[in-house]
Amino acid sequence: MIIKTADDKTRDIQILQALMARPDASEQTRKNIEREIRNIQAGLKGEREAVYEIEFHYGPSEKWMILHDLRIECQGRVAQIDHLIINRFLDMWACESKHFAEGIAINEHGECSAFFGSRPYGVPSPLEQNRKHVAVLESAIKSGMIKPPSRLGIPLPVSISSLVLVSKGARITRPKAKIEDIDSIIKNDQFKARIDKELGSSNNPLILAKLVGLDTLEAFAREIAALHKPIAFDWAGKFGLSKEAPPVVAKQAARPEAPAAAPSDEEKPRSKLACASCGIQVAYNVAKFCWFNKAKFGGNVYCMDCQKKV
Repeated sequence: MIIKTADDKTRDIQILQALMARPDASEQTRKNIEREIRNIQAGLKGEREAVYEIEFHYGPSEKWMILHDLRIECQGRVAQIDHLIINRFLDMWACESKHFAEGIAINEHGECSAFFGSRPYGVPSPLEQNRKHVAVLESAIKSGMIKPPSRLGIPLPVSISSLVLVSKGARITRPKAKIEDIDSIIKNDQFKARIDKELGSSNNPLILAKLVGLDTLEAFAREIAALHKPIAFDWAGKFGLSKEAPPVVAKQAARPEAPAAAPSDEEKPRSKLACASCGIQVAYNVAKFCWFNKAKFGGNVYCMDCQKKV
């Protein structure tokens, strides 16, 4: 049963697109905003792939509760859980979905790299990210903010597992060295097989004592969903822009200018190659001679006849 769907990110993308069009956004700021939009769209694509696999197998069942895009605050910490799946034995799977189009590689130190054009670049470890989300979820249960169903007044134990879901078309390169929880990184289409394996490996006969009714399971899931606290991003502040766009100053239409009156013969500027005395045109080399003899001719140009009179 689907208890909570993912929050709509359309509004965030529209706000970012509007910021890109603002006149006070520099070229570098526009590039940063464009990168943010691509990251959101890539994240949405990864989440949609995971949502399809999860809901295909468990969506129609009343024995499974599904919550997408769950944000919980507890004791000053935040858990942003992409997908939370709960069964009647109060087993939880907190899933972090990632869209690594070309795959993810983990080295022997647990450091992660993604790829763009087959070239690696460093990314935060999704294993560490999800461990933090699980830690917040455990704190919420321990503090009583999330209250599991009880039997005879005693809260039933809840188990939480961590999974990282990546695109089914991506490659996963794992190190030869043993890394804790490395096998929790799986492809989206392996999700059901992984759940079946974990449930099949549990041989504890007391597990049936944890079995809760369908109504109890649904009520528990809805109580968790009620703790969701969506966040409103200050996108303008993140990119150093004011909240309000600067006013657009309308350009005033220029008044047509009256055509200028043609200058009289006296007002017409003399050609630089005209003699300053008699006005006749002189050759360029004659004018050049006068310019190089500024001390004698005062910077003026004279024809060869008038030069003799200066």
